Amino acid sequence: MSEDTMCMSDQAIGALMMALQRSLLEQTDIVPVLKSFKLKLSEEGLVVMNPPIVKMSDQSLEEENAQV
Repeated sequence: MSEDTMCMSDQAIGALMMALQRSLLEQTDIVPVLKSFKLKLSEEGLVVMNPPIVKMSDQSLEEENAQV
């Protein structure tokens, strides 16, 4: 990796996917979540210091299991 380019770490990609999932579940705009990301460069690439949290209720889990 050169000094003028950066790659996303697996953790940062996971944080991006969680933000997308949360946005879809809550039917909200993903842009504010992405703008709020605090990024840090590590040996693995960019890391999100404040990844989003996706919460599911027990009822959601029961409904998901019933569909399987």
